[in-house]
Amino acid sequence: MRIILVEDDQQIGRAVRQALKDESYALDWVSDGNTALSSCQMHDYGLMLLDLSLPDTDGFEILSWLRRENKYLPVIIITARDSVEERIRGLDLGADDYLMKPFAVNELLARIRAVIRRYQGVVRPVLSNGVLSLDPASHEASRGQSNYRLSAREYSLLQTLLLQPGTILSRDQLEESIYGWNEEVESNAVEFIIYTLRKKLGKDAIKNVRGLGWMVAREQ
Repeated sequence: MRIILVEDDQQIGRAVRQALKDESYALDWVSDGNTALSSCQMHDYGLMLLDLSLPDTDGFEILSWLRRENKYLPVIIITARDSVEERIRGLDLGADDYLMKPFAVNELLARIRAVIRRYQGVVRPVLSNGVLSLDPASHEASRGQSNYRLSAREYSLLQTLLLQPGTILSRDQLEESIYGWNEEVESNAVEFIIYTLRKKLGKDAIKNVRGLGWMVAREQ
């Protein structure tokens, strides 16, 4: 999954970037509102982490723009503003969660997982299509009684597919979801990751729809 972080504090930004990288998320980090808005117009993100105090605009303005444009992008506000009024304002404008600074990185990661589940209509913490299961906490996939430890790229790609079972995703869509800015995408990278996943999970785990892309079956 690809996440956009809108944060001008370099220390916090670096810490969040490393934590998300360790959890196999692709991350685009911007430090001002104008860049955040243009990035959201150019890319499809799975979630936004939004600071409110930015150098050129207020985070509330970014959130308002997203909702006016009917961009149903999950948003977690991360801010040092601690007044009840501002928390209420952020939630009423359409934020999905509100996390106060300083925060524990593990709590941020847990909130990200919870928001993603809510947006996908998934109550259980483990993603599953009835055949394959993926545990976001351990990064393990399972099929039947067997468990498999996945690489960062394998986890990210399988997560993208399991969040939309039954949906065909193209190579460009999969690359967009698992690579952030300044990350080189090697030729046939998606095909190779799918190959390694199939070696672990079975050839029928991920279906290729010729000329269109790949999918996992919808739960029966």
